[in-house]
Amino acid sequence: QVQLVESGGGLVQAGGSLRLSCAASGTIHRIKAMGWYRQAPGKQRELVAGFTSGDSTNYADSVKSRFTISRDNAKNTVYLQMNSLKPEDTAVYYCGATIKSRPWSPDRDYWGQGTQVTVSS
Repeated sequence: QVQLVESGGGLVQAGGSLRLSCAASGTIHRIKAMGWYRQAPGKQRELVAGFTSGDSTNYADSVKSRFTISRDNAKNTVYLQMNSLKPEDTAVYYCGATIKSRPWSPDRDYWGQGTQVTVSS
């Protein structure tokens, strides 16, 4: 079984910064993709930033130049550094990953429990 555990959310004033962490644990053969999503009240969940196969990264247009995703492969952990935060960044942030637990296992998608980020104006 695989678990994703997030940390680092909280309340911050506009213009401030937060750093989110997501650690994957359990039976992991290969992490094929891993990233951050967010869901604001009344809105659909959207990709914020993520690593895909081949080490490429994707960012939502709304966060480019403000957010940076990074990772520590040895720790199966990804980070999201969020700078110049805006009230519209307020949402529950979820870590998501596509993981192969064993060489013969199919890829499965996993989600963390979510962490609240609130940006006050």
